Amino acid sequence: MDNSREPRLRQAKRTQLIRNWSLDQALPSDHTARTVWQYVCAIDLSAFLDTIRARQGLPGRDATDPRVLLALWMYATIDGVASARELERLCREHLAYRWLCGGLSVNYHLLSDFRWDYQSQLDQLFTDHVAALLHLGLVQLKRVAQDGLRVRASAGASSFHRKSTIEECQQQVSEQLTLLKQQSDEPPGTAARRTCAAQKRHRQEQLERLEEAHRVAAELEAKRAERSRHHPKEAKEQKEQFRSARASTTDPQATRMKMPDGGYRPAYNVQSASTTGEGVIVGVSVSNQNSDGGLMGTMLDQIEQTYGEGPEEMLVDGGFASVADVEKAEQAKRKVYMPLKNEAKELAAGKDPYVPKKRDKAGMSALRQRMKTEEAKAIYKQRASTAEWVNAGFRNRGLYRVLVRGLKKVLGVVLLQALVHNLLQTIRLCQRHDPHSSWTETLRAGWGKRKQPHQVT
Repeated sequence: MDNSREPRLRQAKRTQLIRNWSLDQALPSDHTARTVWQYVCAIDLSAFLDTIRARQGLPGRDATDPRVLLALWMYATIDGVASARELERLCREHLAYRWLCGGLSVNYHLLSDFRWDYQSQLDQLFTDHVAALLHLGLVQLKRVAQDGLRVRASAGASSFHRKSTIEECQQQVSEQLTLLKQQSDEPPGTAARRTCAAQKRHRQEQLERLEEAHRVAAELEAKRAERSRHHPKEAKEQKEQFRSARASTTDPQATRMKMPDGGYRPAYNVQSASTTGEGVIVGVSVSNQNSDGGLMGTMLDQIEQTYGEGPEEMLVDGGFASVADVEKAEQAKRKVYMPLKNEAKELAAGKDPYVPKKRDKAGMSALRQRMKTEEAKAIYKQRASTAEWVNAGFRNRGLYRVLVRGLKKVLGVVLLQALVHNLLQTIRLCQRHDPHSSWTETLRAGWGKRKQPHQVT
């Protein structure tokens, strides 16, 4: 190679003129953002529009179209974006998000408030979507699998404090807020006035979180005192644990939970129930309960109240259903498929775990006899291929840690995840059902004739 000569390079020329183009021309016709926009245009969003106060012929600034905000958050969820500030940046710089905005300017306050202000509408939208699929016959509530997912909260382990420490912090923040209110007002429109207002707002929010943390810590102490009275031996062995009830001053509703890696961190327990045949999520919930015990009964009640009918068969992991849940499901003629407690130990010891115990009632006796059959074991295998697959989709879309605080706001994030999952499954189901028709036409037909479900609070 002759290195004595200068290399020939293709160099960038940023001053050259390009032909006129529009956002619609720049975005590919098969882009996912177009699919999301087709969805928000095909469904009924009257519940979102009814909350808007800006009306024709009345004074006031125009409101931002809820379809745009919903489409932005759904596409951001598919893209694994959970931060409102990051979404605002993408709306300025990324072509797909700019296409969804269509020239509208959005800020992170507007985007962040959408998930909170329209949470009940998002819940109803999720319910209506599943109801439309049920009406079309694309989904059957025959066999449902449930599983939980531990999602890291927006709080650190060091934010947990005892009630006495929280009271000291409350006193300090109250004094600081009083001093801020006593300051002389700055001229309107100045930076100093905006700074003072921001400081007051920050201290007020901090004081509200401390009050909530104080309430949670008091409730935990009361529960542990009640448990110590019923279990004195356990209380004596774990005296320090019963005495030192703590709550997070960053996110008071978060709870320390055991995570998949074995560590304990502030987190939320996200529950989802999905049909085994179609893989459609029919129920979601968020709790700060650090175990899954008893959550099957809550999910069954939610599904029945929402759609007017419950599943015939429920597939859950060991420990999900309490004895009361199993008995209640048996009375409602619903079959529960769940591994028996200490099943492996009893088999290793030569005992038969499938023989009904003396204390067993009708539900537990039926469960033991059912799980002995090969048919039940084959049915139970569908739980992992359905529920774990749904959880994997949540993880792939970035649901490892939530950036919002509180059960209600976390539920808004989970509802968006469920909407996105059901949208992708709906496209597959509609194409499989009628490959010659558009999936939007099929969904719109089911939406117009869907059953009116009850709203779950």
